[in-house]
Amino acid sequence: MDSISRLLRMARVGAELDRRCLLAGATRMDVAGVAETQAPFHVLLEGECAFAVGGTSLHLRAGDVVIVPSGAPHRVTTPGRGRERGVESSTGGVLIQTRTAGDVDPPVIDLFCGHYEFGTGAGRLLFRSLPDPVHVSFGRTEEGDEVLRMISALMRREAGRDGEGTAAILASLATVLLAMVLRTSRGDATKAALWTAAADRRIAGAVEAMLRSPGEAWTIDRLSRAANTSRATFQRHFTRHTGTTVAAFLARARLMAAAELLGSSDATVGAVALRVGYQSESAFSRAFRAEVGTTPARFRREQAGRSRGTGFPR
Repeated sequence: MDSISRLLRMARVGAELDRRCLLAGATRMDVAGVAETQAPFHVLLEGECAFAVGGTSLHLRAGDVVIVPSGAPHRVTTPGRGRERGVESSTGGVLIQTRTAGDVDPPVIDLFCGHYEFGTGAGRLLFRSLPDPVHVSFGRTEEGDEVLRMISALMRREAGRDGEGTAAILASLATVLLAMVLRTSRGDATKAALWTAAADRRIAGAVEAMLRSPGEAWTIDRLSRAANTSRATFQRHFTRHTGTTVAAFLARARLMAAAELLGSSDATVGAVALRVGYQSESAFSRAFRAEVGTTPARFRREQAGRSRGTGFPR
């Protein structure tokens, strides 16, 4: 299994489309913050708009996807004629089409809005490791534009039908977009790196190896030899392409694997610690609690409780 597919499986990612926004005139949409196991996303199919979260402002064009891993409140504004009007942002899980300017002017933008849901263990670690926000442009290349055209055509058709299976199909297409985002290299040194899409094949190979076998005795010397580079060169390139150090990345990979094992196996906490590369159960427990916010034993009980309550694994 490739690393992106492995990450999505471990993170137990699901998606839900909340609304389709057809906005005309000058509009402002304020989106409230969400739960810690959710990440809002927006897919701009047509037009241009401004997006702001925290201290970051982005100019979105057709083909852009933006994800807010922190779930923080954010704002979307569109250009147009007349005085700016606010747009109600509550959805209740229902796909909504919204126009402003008296439903007279043609839409300025066609925007799909939704959110990803993920597990409290590996999923939370994965999304917390991503830049906030994540901004990827699929419409700037011929290949990306073609892919987005196909997906957007399906999304529009299903949103227009609003029939049996529409919600499931739209959610699946949103998950496809997430996989595409995670494997897309930005190619812009001024922006935070997407470590899931390291452009350097040697660094990507090291990332894949650590995700595939987190319990291995990985060292910088071993990884640099496999990459056929010096130790210093490997460390420098790794940080540049992933935005983190080898040690920090390995710790994250091990804890994501541990969360997966705690939620899906009967192995003891000590056995899980050994399988993901910790020689001491106490050291593992401290690291796990620092990142996940609870002990491995309590995390396992919580996962079991969620499974019993929903009938589905978390």
